[in-house]
Amino acid sequence: MKSIEYREITKDCATDLQLPNEPFKIFGRMIINRNNDKWSYETEIFTEAYYMTFPEEEYDFEMITRNGFALGAYENGNCIGLAIFQNNSGKYMYLYDLKVNKEFRRKGIAEKLISSGLKLVRSLGCTGIYTIGQDNNLAACKFYLKQNFVIGGLNTNDYKHTKQEGKSNVYFYLD
Repeated sequence: MKSIEYREITKDCATDLQLPNEPFKIFGRMIINRNNDKWSYETEIFTEAYYMTFPEEEYDFEMITRNGFALGAYENGNCIGLAIFQNNSGKYMYLYDLKVNKEFRRKGIAEKLISSGLKLVRSLGCTGIYTIGQDNNLAACKFYLKQNFVIGGLNTNDYKHTKQEGKSNVYFYLD
């Protein structure tokens, strides 16, 4: 793999915010428990896996920079990874989106986007980062834990009365 450059997305490269979403495998879910003020989890592996693709976003550079920042990962000038961070009223900045082109996954790019983002977040006076993973996106949930995020919450109501009813959001925090 050639050298990857990581940098903040500026107005000159704002079109890189439109990095397309690509399919990812849904093969299990994370079951979250809380006992005695401690979070724990178990995993359930599905008998049949399937692929999912998130809907495309229409990110607006002005809105993103008004509320936070975006980082891109570049190979030969082409954006291959994206992390979008949003200000929050607390001491944690929200990792709103994290994606890497399929052919570049599992090569440390998402990890570097997070570590680069964390440095910038701290330079802005925040304690750390938080993000949300759907409980049925087991790969993402396990990825965040591998990056030293900790489970800090569970929302079982976000998907009620929707086509995704039955899913929950897991909140992950990184100091």
